[in-house]
Amino acid sequence: MKRILMIGTGGTIASDITPEGLVPELNTEQLLAAVPRIGEMCRVDCIQLYALDSTNLRPEHWLGIARAVRAHYADYDGFVISHGTDTMAYTAAALSYLIQDCPKPIVLTGAQKPIWFDSTDSKRNLTDAFLYACRGGGGVQIVFNGKVILGTRARKTYSKSFQAFSSVNYPDLAVIQDEHLLQYLTCSAGAAPVFYDALETNVGLLKLIPGTDRALLDFMLDRYAGLVIESFGVGGLPEYNDLYESLRSGVERGRLIVMTTQVPNEGSDLTVYHVGVRLKSTLRLLEAYDMTTEAAVCKLMWLMGQTRDFRAAEQLFYRPVAQDILYATET
Repeated sequence: MKRILMIGTGGTIASDITPEGLVPELNTEQLLAAVPRIGEMCRVDCIQLYALDSTNLRPEHWLGIARAVRAHYADYDGFVISHGTDTMAYTAAALSYLIQDCPKPIVLTGAQKPIWFDSTDSKRNLTDAFLYACRGGGGVQIVFNGKVILGTRARKTYSKSFQAFSSVNYPDLAVIQDEHLLQYLTCSAGAAPVFYDALETNVGLLKLIPGTDRALLDFMLDRYAGLVIESFGVGGLPEYNDLYESLRSGVERGRLIVMTTQVPNEGSDLTVYHVGVRLKSTLRLLEAYDMTTEAAVCKLMWLMGQTRDFRAAEQLFYRPVAQDILYATET
């Protein structure tokens, strides 16, 4: 029988009603007690790392989860992390960079409704997560609503519905129905995982809107060592308000810039329009292509934890990790 470690972090799945709204109060043992089927599938040990609404999770908590997996890696066949849905895609992406080439499953799951609700999705999600941790492929995945989604490709696309997560620019890895697993794809893995223990948290995200003022971009470039900019369509920078000069100044001061798009699907291509070609041909910056914003942010944090040199950062950014970027390798 497989041995699985459950790591609790809080989230809706573990929440109870208080006068101030839902608050994570249930621990991992209480969650497992509500789903006795899991005990028939595998041997489970539990660690309660945090009891947080996932809105309150920060990069330091990602590092804590990675440390917990590392400390217990040799003793278990897989890992299940119970987590709130709101920032689960960020955590899944971050763990994909902090724990690379892992041959064992590292599965994140949660719920849109607490486990004690009559109409909860939590019992199915927990059961599916443990099933995948016992039978599935290695690497970091989100298991939710019967779908297995690569950690670098997940995004929360529904705020209330049970089908909360979608896989962006990449197929689902597998589906699970009535405890039957249909595996479509698996990620390549090494003989042993490669763990990292550093993230540069001084990274920001700027979503452009029509009329964005230069003062906002100046502020972001003064404040952050790395900046992800969500532009429009296939990408580019508006030609008004001296935004280009602001960005050029930031690049000259050593800021690492990633250009991406607000459009969820199909990715960026700065070579299409003048507003993108000008950037690509004159400034030292990175392009996210088909990456999710969550992955681009977390990858920038990860690589900046290792280097600030642009050429070294460029090599790390464009090297695919867990299928996080494909388009750049094909052009």
